[in-house]
Amino acid sequence: MKKKDYKKWHDRKSLINDVADRPDFHEREVWYCHLGENIGYEQDGKGRDYLRPILIVRKFNNEILWGIPLTSTIKGSRFYSTISFGSGTKSSAILSQIRLIDAKRLSYRIGIISRQEIRVVIEQFKKLLP
Repeated sequence: MKKKDYKKWHDRKSLINDVADRPDFHEREVWYCHLGENIGYEQDGKGRDYLRPILIVRKFNNEILWGIPLTSTIKGSRFYSTISFGSGTKSSAILSQIRLIDAKRLSYRIGIISRQEIRVVIEQFKKLLP
């Protein structure tokens, strides 16, 4: 396993936190998000900006949201939901890794999924709850 550089992420996270404005975002959108360098099997961002695509499933207000990290690997498990966005790009939403995200972490929008697809994602997520 690659050794993680938490110092670099911490420096980058400080810059992200200092951003004054949060972008305008909506449910069903797919954004690149600064997820950072995380512990163990939590999904990390990649590259210099620690970005990973996420699906916005709930907008609580203009500051916070529930986001589900995406992976380009299509998985056929109850913990994943396959979606498509943009020009038909297929991804798996990692349902088990839903998280509260401050909108300051959002970098740029890359697509939107259909109303039908978000209903499927939410239903699959609900099935994971006890």
